[in-house]
Amino acid sequence: MGNPFVHIELQTHDPDRTKKFYSGLFNWKLEDMPDKGYTMIEVGEGTGGGMMKNPLPNAPDHWLPYIMVDDIRASTKKAASLGAAVRQDVTEIPDFGWFSVITDPLGAVFGLWQPKTGK
Repeated sequence: MGNPFVHIELQTHDPDRTKKFYSGLFNWKLEDMPDKGYTMIEVGEGTGGGMMKNPLPNAPDHWLPYIMVDDIRASTKKAASLGAAVRQDVTEIPDFGWFSVITDPLGAVFGLWQPKTGK
């Protein structure tokens, strides 16, 4: 099956409180990346993710799933042609890959992810 969910990101206004809650609730390994302002979530089996400070001050805390694609630019363009709104155009995360954020025609938000070769 192609295009699996590969990363789930929590955007929160209070990362410290959020980390305390989820590490208390689940047996997740949280690894802070201070230079990036990001915390990786290792869940063991299944899809892991990360958490970060919510960049939108008026948006509620929310989970954002990412779906893997082979060609981020083509997939982002195709989503737009099918009526989606591109919220964050293709953006590189150096050494890791590229992402974009899409809102589908009915309002659901998700990300697309293309890893760099070998990742």
